[in-house]
Amino acid sequence: MTSPLAELEAKGKAVKAASRRMACISTGVKNQALGNIAADLSARKDEILAANRIDYRAGEASGMGAAMLDRLMLSAERLEAMAKDVLTVAALPDPVGEVFDMRTLPNGLLLGRKRVPLGVIGAIYESRPNVTIDISALCLKSGNAIMLRGGKEAIHSSCALARVVQEAAARAGIPDGAVQFIENTDRSLVGHMLKMSGTIDLIIPRGGAGLIKFVTENAAMPVVSGGIGVCHTYVDRSAEPDKAVAIAYNAKVQRPTVCNALDTLLVHADIAESYLPLVAKEWAKAGVEMHCDERSLAILKGGSSLKLVPATDEDWGKEFLALVAAVKVVDSLDEALAHIERYGSGHSEAIVTEEYQPAMRFLNEVDAACVYVNASTRFTDGSQFGLGAEVGISTQKMHARGPLGLKELTSYKWIVFGNGQVRP
Repeated sequence: MTSPLAELEAKGKAVKAASRRMACISTGVKNQALGNIAADLSARKDEILAANRIDYRAGEASGMGAAMLDRLMLSAERLEAMAKDVLTVAALPDPVGEVFDMRTLPNGLLLGRKRVPLGVIGAIYESRPNVTIDISALCLKSGNAIMLRGGKEAIHSSCALARVVQEAAARAGIPDGAVQFIENTDRSLVGHMLKMSGTIDLIIPRGGAGLIKFVTENAAMPVVSGGIGVCHTYVDRSAEPDKAVAIAYNAKVQRPTVCNALDTLLVHADIAESYLPLVAKEWAKAGVEMHCDERSLAILKGGSSLKLVPATDEDWGKEFLALVAAVKVVDSLDEALAHIERYGSGHSEAIVTEEYQPAMRFLNEVDAACVYVNASTRFTDGSQFGLGAEVGISTQKMHARGPLGLKELTSYKWIVFGNGQVRP
């Protein structure tokens, strides 16, 4: 019987060999693979959902929280949305082979850059089985081979989805071994996978802070990490109240268990007394618990239907992943900027304002992957940005930032055309 470690090494050799062939696969073959995946997500939905029910029931039995259960759950509607995203990726231009920045040097050399795949992408993720499809689709379209390691919480779901990808890709002519899935949930395999720098060119962790920290500290290859989102919405004194209420409601309530949901609402003192009761009334309809500083608590304390809790120091800089929001009144844009600088995670930040100068200062001075003016932070998503899907949302600055799509999964090589030139 093959040991789990030997199996991992064998899959590593297979995916490395496949990556060399993937770099030369035609756009037509890649798009056919994606089309097959999208079709099979629908055709095999009963198989996929049955596997997901096993994981979901196990999660419930283990006491998994509501946020994790929401991320774990698949439905016919979610499978349909996943298939739609795969087809969107297929419709995007193929980045591989793009030649850019061509120029002629004084010595006559014609110099430029050509876009190429990174090689083998390793993905380690927890309870979101849709990641199996998102990462596979983007890697296949960008000419990369992929090694997937899902968490035990979603192992049945992820295995089912990985089989769909592997079989659909094979029918299209994708090289054998280009999509590998590590079915064994032994945690020691993660540590070994992180040392396979000769096989894996880039590792992407998707999950909680503990996983990301472990991968970042132990990987022997480059890591693109992120996804921890402490997201602020600042309502400036000139904000149009109805617009500001709608944005804050959407950012907090539309899907509170994800990384781009609002965590802290900052409100300028000049508008706080009129605005806070409006947003609190709407949030109350959804059951949002508000952790309020002293000034916002004083404004809202008369509201009998509100869930009000005095804020503590731990509420600032906290990713709630639930129908909970911290609320603070600030005296100026400067104070809002300072608060975000101190407590933000570099993910997504928003200002609601009707004035040009505050909007531009916010855009220029906030250091985050995505910065919004008069829009919900919930748009920080590869699909919403027109990327089809994402392999993650990077809060780093190297080598990519924000939602990672096709181009972020490529590098380039310099190409040089000469006519006998030699260096003097």
